[in-house]
Amino acid sequence: MKRLLLLIIMLAGVVQPVFAEDENPVQVDDTFAKTKAWLSGRNLTLTGGTSGTRDDTAAFSQEAILFYGEAIGNPNHKSPAQRELMAKRAAVVTAQRALAEYLQGFAIVGDTLVKDGMAEYDVIRSAVASFVKGSQVVFQEYSPEKDAAIAIIKIGMHGAKGFASSFYEKLSKDPKLKKEFGTDKPAFKADTVRLDEVYDGLIVDATEQDFRPALINRIFAANGEVLYDPAKVSQKVLVDQGCGEYTNSMEKARAALAARNVKNPLVVKASGAAGSTDLQLADEDAVTVYSANRKGNFLAGAKVAFVLK
Repeated sequence: MKRLLLLIIMLAGVVQPVFAEDENPVQVDDTFAKTKAWLSGRNLTLTGGTSGTRDDTAAFSQEAILFYGEAIGNPNHKSPAQRELMAKRAAVVTAQRALAEYLQGFAIVGDTLVKDGMAEYDVIRSAVASFVKGSQVVFQEYSPEKDAAIAIIKIGMHGAKGFASSFYEKLSKDPKLKKEFGTDKPAFKADTVRLDEVYDGLIVDATEQDFRPALINRIFAANGEVLYDPAKVSQKVLVDQGCGEYTNSMEKARAALAARNVKNPLVVKASGAAGSTDLQLADEDAVTVYSANRKGNFLAGAKVAFVLK
């Protein structure tokens, strides 16, 4: 298999998160009570910040990456108002710096850091710089007791101006980039089997696998042939909704696919993981998915949901 790049992702745009009730490993200091209330009131969770802890799953599940930064007041500023203003500005800069570092190493596909390939792709490097520069400050708070400020920033993922959308657009237009992010494995083919139902979507139970969401998550058969490759999905579909939904339960997976007009999804269990962002299916399940898709053609519309542990 050829060397695969990794990409990055930042996002915003508020949709209902599917992991909202789970404890988020990225926590804000209790001093910033308003910040916590703001996040809680909008069912949002932080993706990362200055602590170095990150929650990639939250980014995909809520379709929004939120990064925070903190900064203390400058003792040279005697005015309380000036101390607060400058601390808030510094917190934004800190958040942007942490975001840039995160983007450098966020996995998109395969197991290679994107920074290893950024020199080859000016489009990726320039996209990171422009999106960090264009990040939006969505909340700020200053704590007089701590003499510190916090800032939360966001970057769009899907939609016309999203980072992922920009990547997918470049992927569709740049043959070299498309080749790098593609796979040299052949498409899976088999004799179809008769199914009792017509399926219009797919849910893959990956709860037993070491699997993480990415801009490109593929599904392989046990023999290595490709069942699902988002690189071959239309640009419009990827820009509008990405390559799949990510949840932590079957119920949420069905609800997420319902938003993609899926009424009767096929459910299969992943038998293994090909790297951290690709899944494998057992032979029987691969044939079932292949047969169901021949009738429902749901893979072309990225009508896929992954249930994570």
